[in-house]
Amino acid sequence: MAAWILFDAERHGLSRALSHQAWNLSRRLPEDQRSIELLILSVLCLQQEHLGFPGSSLHISSSVLTRKDLPERVAAIFHVREARAHAQLQQQKKALWSLNAAEELLTEEPSERDPSWTWWFDRTEFTGHQGLAHAALGNLKTAASHLYEAAAPGGAPAYRSLFSTELGAALARAGAWREADAWLSTLVDTVPRIGSVRSLNSLTGTTHIIKQGRSVPRTLRNTNRHLTELLQHQKARAHAGSRESRAGSS
Repeated sequence: MAAWILFDAERHGLSRALSHQAWNLSRRLPEDQRSIELLILSVLCLQQEHLGFPGSSLHISSSVLTRKDLPERVAAIFHVREARAHAQLQQQKKALWSLNAAEELLTEEPSERDPSWTWWFDRTEFTGHQGLAHAALGNLKTAASHLYEAAAPGGAPAYRSLFSTELGAALARAGAWREADAWLSTLVDTVPRIGSVRSLNSLTGTTHIIKQGRSVPRTLRNTNRHLTELLQHQKARAHAGSRESRAGSS
């Protein structure tokens, strides 16, 4: 889905334009093909939360969750979107309720009622979003535990790189310098392979936290310096690729 790729590349204007165009087209489809509308709304919902508009994200998730007879996995996805928005608003009780609702709906395997596009939303994905919600709420120890489980050192697919980078952020925010150094050291070699600009930006934010931290061990400062250099190089490559892509399409 082009809109998702652009969202992950932090090209939000074009991403939203494509999403809205696709959403309008999806509403003209036959009833048995309309589930794609929910995929589009799930991307828009996450994007609004990512951009700092949790109220708008909640509006989308609430409008979907009021629909009757939603497939269980679809409902779980939108409860997670709801939880992430509540967490950004520091509404802990509501965020935890939404996470619990999602977990109760999430079965080990998709059911016959679940659209094919929900394949990616499994227990690991849910655990990662639990971690992100707790991180937004400031529950950093709990966040780190969930994110570590979701990141699965050495085994996480590329599209879950955000869980790995956000784990580094949670550890740095908590001042867990030794753990942060150990985790970030494992990410150094992966930076050239991270294709998600969101993840690269998350990692950049972590390097800023460490630079401004107090009593940061020398080993972590060295790791952070090396990571900063790698990120600058990777972002330069990403921007160059983006310019070439735009030139080729003009």
